[in-house]
Amino acid sequence: MSDQPDQSRPDGELSAEAVADIEAALAAVDAADLEAAEEAIELDVQELLAERDSFKDIALRLQADFDNYRKRVANQQADEVQRATGKLAEALLPVLDACEAAFVQHPAEVEPIFNLMLGALKKVGLEAMNLHDQPFDPNLAEAVMHEPGDGGEPVVSEVLRSGYTWHGKVLRAAMVKVRG
Repeated sequence: MSDQPDQSRPDGELSAEAVADIEAALAAVDAADLEAAEEAIELDVQELLAERDSFKDIALRLQADFDNYRKRVANQQADEVQRATGKLAEALLPVLDACEAAFVQHPAEVEPIFNLMLGALKKVGLEAMNLHDQPFDPNLAEAVMHEPGDGGEPVVSEVLRSGYTWHGKVLRAAMVKVRG
């Protein structure tokens, strides 16, 4: 057992002398050791905060990369759909030409189906170019016939085959007769 006398009282509480001994022992702890321990704890806290910030940056970059990937894939899918529907519209151009030719011969019989087809294709991005009496633009039309004019700017005098745009881009240039 211990060499020290029992400093507790019969009721189990510490005597004033025991409390004084404990306070003296606590006071004996070196203030430098306490300060060094506090500095070590502060360094650990700073390292943990830096590590947390690093992981947060990594998480934010990964989230941004994923968002960019998702947007890129969505754009690629939209482009593929537009390209595929553009090919379908281009494949239907001979049918439109046949309907247009039939419309010229029998307008009353062909007009309803011709208008339905043009309306359906217009909803998905096909537009017929209206070039009649417009200045000739070689980006929009192919001049296959010429007639003399008044010497001014060349003008489309007759559309021989309709031209179409797909979402604002020329899908097929029109064949036209140019005056001038």
